Amino acid sequence: MRETATAFEPHSHSGTPLPVRSVSRVPVAALGMSLGTFLALTFVLCVLFDLWFPALAMSPVWAPLLPGFTWISWTSFLLGLIEAFAYGWYVALIFGPLYNFFAAKFR
Repeated sequence: MRETATAFEPHSHSGTPLPVRSVSRVPVAALGMSLGTFLALTFVLCVLFDLWFPALAMSPVWAPLLPGFTWISWTSFLLGLIEAFAYGWYVALIFGPLYNFFAAKFR
């Protein structure tokens, strides 16, 4: 019958254990959801800021960044929200695999 090691007994492996160097990987789906949500929330906060302080509005800057966005209707707001979320996924889909590739290459 084979004995099993308890939490207080050392494992009975022969040889010298090799150090484990794990490569940190970025989970692309989690990065996409995080960045997309962050940019969508930032967009909402910027719209609220522009509504509260119209003299300091940044909406003219958004026109080249968010195609189809005009100040402001519900349709335009929803389009800007979707585009901001999509930009987060774009960054995640490009940055995540690139990071994972170079992290594995230069570990």
